[in-house]
Amino acid sequence: AEPLTHPCRPRSRSPPRCWLRSNPYQASLLRDSVRRYLQLPADQTVLILHAKVAQKSYGNEKRFFCPPPCVYLSGPGWKLKQEQIKARDLGEAGFRVCGYMGLDSMGSSLMETQKLSFEEQPDAKGFSCAKALYISDTDKRKHFRLVLKLFFSNGQEIGTFHSKLIKVISKPSQKKQSLKNTDLCISSGSKVSLFNRLRSQTVSTRYLSVEGGAFIASARQWAAFTLHLADEHCSRSEFPLREGYIRYGSVVQLVCTATGVTLPPLIIRKVMKQCAMLDVDEPISQLHKCAFQFQGSDRMYLCLSTEKVIQFQASPCPKEANRELLNDGSCWTIISTETVEYTFSESLARVREPVSPVPLVAALQLTGGGDVAMLEVQGEYFHAHLKVWFGDVEAETMYRSPKSLMCVVPDVSAFGSDWRWLRYPITVPLLLIRDDGLIYSSSFTFTYTPEQSCVPGQQVLSDVPQDSDKLLDSIHQEFTRTNFHLFTQT
Repeated sequence: AEPLTHPCRPRSRSPPRCWLRSNPYQASLLRDSVRRYLQLPADQTVLILHAKVAQKSYGNEKRFFCPPPCVYLSGPGWKLKQEQIKARDLGEAGFRVCGYMGLDSMGSSLMETQKLSFEEQPDAKGFSCAKALYISDTDKRKHFRLVLKLFFSNGQEIGTFHSKLIKVISKPSQKKQSLKNTDLCISSGSKVSLFNRLRSQTVSTRYLSVEGGAFIASARQWAAFTLHLADEHCSRSEFPLREGYIRYGSVVQLVCTATGVTLPPLIIRKVMKQCAMLDVDEPISQLHKCAFQFQGSDRMYLCLSTEKVIQFQASPCPKEANRELLNDGSCWTIISTETVEYTFSESLARVREPVSPVPLVAALQLTGGGDVAMLEVQGEYFHAHLKVWFGDVEAETMYRSPKSLMCVVPDVSAFGSDWRWLRYPITVPLLLIRDDGLIYSSSFTFTYTPEQSCVPGQQVLSDVPQDSDKLLDSIHQEFTRTNFHLFTQT
């Protein structure tokens, strides 16, 4: 997330009275809690990974979602919660997390969902996946969401979490994709999963994954990879990335989103009847069969052998020069994936209600002029019991819709700094806090920047006009994008 900045100046006008903030006693208690949280964050994170499209089942068949939706639990807050439950003499059994996942159209009956059992991994993350979910032909929707319900094994509900939208398709498209219909195309910079099925058998499905810094073929877990379109004329050390949709014959780079481990430059090829097509130049579509040739190699392709990832040397096709013969392990199926992450912290609050809906912050928009700056927080799952905090300073907040909150940007003096002598920018994290003290962190920060005329001991340049303060007062939006300040004048 990109930090948002605003020039600091004293406030001379009060915000609208209709906006809400905590009473002084509650605000003082909350501020102490937030300060402790900022010193030692104890977040609990729920990460859902799933495919962007799902193939519909017909009749009595069950086309299980592939790759299966996965859930990861991470963050020190889970361990802290375990210690709190132990302290209440409930034992470890009361802390064990369990869950159910299903489609959002299903009823409340747990018989219609798949039960999830979480296991602890070497990196201390909890992991589970729903291997038996499918959508039948009686469901006429074109899009749906997955619903995850989490509980502690003592019966206490943690919350309900939703996936992103999943597009329903009848079967992989065999037609040449048109860029006029980009729903099924795969763009550079998007996330994908790769899996392989030997002899088209479901039980032999292996997913490209990363373990211990090495690429493996796993029957249990899959990794999401960022697929970058690269300049084919550059060396591996340079590898500048390009925008656009991925086409067969392009040079690409696969980067694991979780570990950053990268494969060498690869040329992506279309697969037809276990042959790599060397002369095909068309956009790649969801669930297409493809092969990855190592750039500059002598027909060497990315291949799996049981759980290992190796290189396989293809054979030239004796009848057609534009084809190369592959083995089963070199033929991969490609599909776009989505990730949604929910983060909350109940370590400093006595939370009796479920943590959901957990708000997701997607963007910040600074508006307003004069002495009062307004910040619009845009995202999803907002509600009227949320307030925006700038670090340990509460902002007067107004709920607008499930996708929007408005707040008054606090004066920089609220952070204990005299704005007149502010020499350096002050950056604070942006938090959303529920009425009962539940903290929702975000990946966004807000930065107060000192005005040039306020920095003591600094010589003002001669070309700055004398009415520069009026000019600064007219600036109402300021963003920092990779250390570049963008000013928008009213």
